[in-house]
Amino acid sequence: MTDTQKADAQTVSAPGVADPAPVARLAMVTLDAPDAAALGEFYSAVLGWPVAYSDENYAMLTGPSHALGIGTIPDYRPPNWPDDGHKQFHLDLAADDLEAAAARCVELGASRADPQPGETWVVLIDPAGHPFCITDARNWG
Repeated sequence: MTDTQKADAQTVSAPGVADPAPVARLAMVTLDAPDAAALGEFYSAVLGWPVAYSDENYAMLTGPSHALGIGTIPDYRPPNWPDDGHKQFHLDLAADDLEAAAARCVELGASRADPQPGETWVVLIDPAGHPFCITDARNWG
């Protein structure tokens, strides 16, 4: 670890924590869905990540540094939009052309959420009902 990396690690560690070394790294985010294979195909087309595995119960996409897993859940219930405080998280995806990316996601099966709360992002709902955002890539540096 370089001196700069050590300094950065120290500035983001929790107060009172002696060892700033990470305990683990994020390997994969997993979404619940009514049909893992179908949602896997949707996100494969959106992200351009290959489907590494898919069956009726589970799908996994491999990205450049992380993976996206999708599990079929019986009696799946999608989160609400607008958020009523029960949505646990959502994906923020960066795109160079916000409107073109949002339009392509809609062609692939997403829908535009209502209301739209911002100007530098578009909230969409994936085919399984998960809200996600297409954001302006310039916002991420």
